[in-house]
Amino acid sequence: MAPSHQIEPIEKASVDELRALQLERLKDVLGRVYDRVPHYRNKFQAAGVHPDDLRTLADLARFPFTTKDDLRANYPFGLFAAPMEEIVRIHASSGTTGKPTVAGYTKADIETWALLMARSLRAAGGSPRDKIHVAYGYGLFTGGLGAHYGGEALGAAVIPVGGGFTERQVQLINDFQPDILMATPSYTLAIADEFETQGLDPRRSSLRVGIFGAEPWSEGMRGEIERRFAIDALDLYGLSEVIGPGVAQELLETKDGLTLWEDHFYPEIIDPETGAPLAEGEAGELVLTTLTKQGMPVIRYRTRDLTRLLPGTARAMRRLDRIKGRSDDMLIIRGVNVFPSQIEAALAREEALSPHYLLELRRPNALDELDVVVELRPALAGGLAVNDIAALERKAEHLVKAYVGVTAKVRAVAPGAIERSQGKAKRVIDLRPKD
Repeated sequence: MAPSHQIEPIEKASVDELRALQLERLKDVLGRVYDRVPHYRNKFQAAGVHPDDLRTLADLARFPFTTKDDLRANYPFGLFAAPMEEIVRIHASSGTTGKPTVAGYTKADIETWALLMARSLRAAGGSPRDKIHVAYGYGLFTGGLGAHYGGEALGAAVIPVGGGFTERQVQLINDFQPDILMATPSYTLAIADEFETQGLDPRRSSLRVGIFGAEPWSEGMRGEIERRFAIDALDLYGLSEVIGPGVAQELLETKDGLTLWEDHFYPEIIDPETGAPLAEGEAGELVLTTLTKQGMPVIRYRTRDLTRLLPGTARAMRRLDRIKGRSDDMLIIRGVNVFPSQIEAALAREEALSPHYLLELRRPNALDELDVVVELRPALAGGLAVNDIAALERKAEHLVKAYVGVTAKVRAVAPGAIERSQGKAKRVIDLRPKD
């Protein structure tokens, strides 16, 4: 295999070569989970399928899905396909909606993950000469350690800052002069705010590239980050149940969506309501099957992330369109399906409004009401009269109605009024009475 800072032969493979490799690896992983994981064996038998039934890639649609409920029902280690003496790392989700979802890794899995993150960093313009400032959280969350091991595999110098302590983030960026920043996009804007609070211009920092993930973000937020830091802002995708960050990466040379590392993950797009497969190019829910994981492979995992598959450009590997949101994050307001990222994109059309916003859902009577709380930009906040702010709020309400299709009440607030997240941003506060 080529050194991790050089393009790998598989990235140059033809579509036919990729599909042949995927079929070979799918047959192997289906056989392994059938033999080693009772949950999968029982589900396959209940669905009337056997690993030997997979003769083409299309046959995968005959096999049952894996969901978060399956992971929680087998908490903590029931889906492991390797004995505990071979497991060297355990990660878990936050578990905010129930038991956390657990993922186990063998030594080979950790090496694969590091390789994929190194590949992602290189595709984003990284090299062994770079210093990488990691502001993702460390611990059970996969972001920090995934980025860390990938940077080291690339040969770069990793600065493991972690999340929080925003004043220190600014100090270390100034003192250590990193080339690449890795963080959630919302926290990156908090870092930009702190630069300006300290009287510093983030555009004059050493940063060249930002690699952002762990939450949906819009093209408007990309423009905001690029403008404020004078960097290239690139998308990174992954999830702990599949491996962590490094499932797909936006390429610096194209900036046209996330290239999915198809030699390790097989993608499908399904109708989120019916589960039926959709054609390439149609929008729906992303389903992923791991092709090389040893510790805890997942078969047809319903990610709940909404996107579409696009043909490859700089690689034969297919691309994911920007993640629109999660099906379980969707809000239904008076019959209209609304994603926070849609509100964000609408607000971005008004330059006087910042990307810091919060959605408050209420039901004072029989009908749902949506309040959008958004901060004014610091440069304008002090010079706006009350009437100016009211006019700006009405304009924002029109934008939300025009581009999202829902009626909302917009409240423009002072800069800094909305609490900053040190990781994934909290965008929705649901104040509706529980039924």
